[in-house]
Amino acid sequence: MKSNFLKALSNDNFLSLASNLGAAIFRVLSFMLLVRSLEPNIFGEWVIFVTAGNFFEMLRFGLTRTAIIRFLSGAKSDDRQKLIGTNWMLGLMATALLALIIWIAYFLFPATIEGSGYSLFFIWYPILSFANLPFNLAISVLYADQKFGKILLVNLLRDGGFFIFLIVNFLFFHLGIMPILYVFLAINLAVSIHSMFNKWDGYQYIFKANKQTNKTILNFGKYTTGTLIGANLLKSSDVVLLGLSPFIGTVGVALYSVPLRLTEILEIPLRSFAATAFPKMSKASIENNMDEVRRLFYSYSGALTFVILPVIIFAFIFSEQFVHVLGGPEYIVTQNIFRFFCIYGLFIAVDKFTGIALDSINLPKKNFIKVIYMASANIFGDVFVIFYLGKFLFILSIAGMILSNYMPLFPLDIFSYEFTVINILELVSLVTILFTIIGIIVGLYYLNNALSLSLRRIFTDGWKFFLIIIKDIKSAIVQ
Repeated sequence: MKSNFLKALSNDNFLSLASNLGAAIFRVLSFMLLVRSLEPNIFGEWVIFVTAGNFFEMLRFGLTRTAIIRFLSGAKSDDRQKLIGTNWMLGLMATALLALIIWIAYFLFPATIEGSGYSLFFIWYPILSFANLPFNLAISVLYADQKFGKILLVNLLRDGGFFIFLIVNFLFFHLGIMPILYVFLAINLAVSIHSMFNKWDGYQYIFKANKQTNKTILNFGKYTTGTLIGANLLKSSDVVLLGLSPFIGTVGVALYSVPLRLTEILEIPLRSFAATAFPKMSKASIENNMDEVRRLFYSYSGALTFVILPVIIFAFIFSEQFVHVLGGPEYIVTQNIFRFFCIYGLFIAVDKFTGIALDSINLPKKNFIKVIYMASANIFGDVFVIFYLGKFLFILSIAGMILSNYMPLFPLDIFSYEFTVINILELVSLVTILFTIIGIIVGLYYLNNALSLSLRRIFTDGWKFFLIIIKDIKSAIVQ
C-alpha cells in the first residue's frame, strides 16, 4: 500500500496538480488577507499592479517558454544546452527592454500615471521583473523536463512565503501597501537566488546560445508571444479597461477582482494537466505520431471537462458563500458575476487543449489567430459595455436620482450608483463567455484541418481517462 501510495504521489499529473493547487490556494488566501488589510481604492491599485504585471510577464516569457518546452522535450544534450542558453539570453534582453520602456513612459508622463492608479506598476514592476527572472526561466526548463516536484517547491517558496508574511502582517504589524510590496519583491528575489544556486535556470549556459537556436526559438516564439499576450488580455483587459473608466475606477476593479480571483478554482486542474500534456503532445508530434497527439487531445480535454463539471455546479450553487468567504460581506453583490464565470468554466478545458494541440503540432500561428479572434471580441465587447453602454446607464442613474426628489415612490435603488456598477460588471463577465465560445469554434476548425477530429471522442475518450484517474486514486488508497 505504501509503495502504491508513494507511486501515486510521484505521478506527473499529481505533482503538477499539487504544484498548481498549492500556488492557487496560497494566492487565494493571500488575496483574502490583502482585501481585508487594505482600503478598497488601495487594494484596487494592488490589483492593477498585479494584473498589468501579469500582462508584461506574458510579453517577457511568451517569446521563449512555450518554444523552450516544445523543443527541449526531444532535444539531445548539446542542443539542450544551446536552447537553455537561448532561453536565458532572450529572457534577459526582453526584461531589460521592457523595463526601460516602462521607466521612460513614467518619466515622460508622471502626473498622468500617478493620477490613474498605475503608479505602483510603472515604478516597481521593472524591479520585480529582474527579481523574478531567474526562477521564471527555471520554471520553463523544469516544465520541459517534467520536474514537477521542483516546480512545486518553487511555487511554495514564492507564494507560501508571501502568504506567511501576510498572516503575520494581518495579525500583528498592519503594514500598508508599500512595505507589503517591498516584502513581495524580496521574496521573488530570494526564490530566484535559490533557483540559480541549484542551477535549475541554466544560467551557466547563457554563452552557449547560438544563431541557430535563437532563430528556432524566435520563429516559434513570435507566434506564442502573441498567443500568450492575447490569452492574458482575455483576463486582464477587463480589469485594465474598468480601471480606465471615469465612472467605475479602482473601486469597480476591486469588486470585479473578487469573483475573477475565484475562477482560479476552476483553472487549477486545467493548468496542472496542461503542464503534463504539452510536453507529451510535443514529443509525439516531433516523432510524427499524430495518432498519439490526437489521443492525448481527446483524453485530456474530455477528462478535464468531467473533472471541472462538479466543481462548477458546486460553485454555482454556493456562489454567495464563496464570494463572502473570499471578499467579505461587502462583496456579496458580485455573486452573479461569479455565476457567469462558472458558465465560462464549462468551456475552458476544450478551449485550452485546442490551443495546446495547435502549438504541439507546430502550428503556433493558427493558435495565435485563434486568440486574436478571442481577444478582439473581448476588448470590443468590454469597450462597448464599459464606455458606451456604461455611460448611458450612469446618465440614467443620475436622472433616476433627480426624479426621486420629486417622486418619493420612485424605485431609487434600481438607479443607484452601486446597482449601476454591478450591472456593468455583470455585462463584462458575460462578454467573457462570448469570446470563449468564439475561441473554441475557431480553434477546432484549425485543429480539425490538421488532425481530422471526431468531436464525439472528446467525451468518450475523456470519460475513459477520467475513470482511469479515479481507479488509480482508489488503488493507491486501498492497496
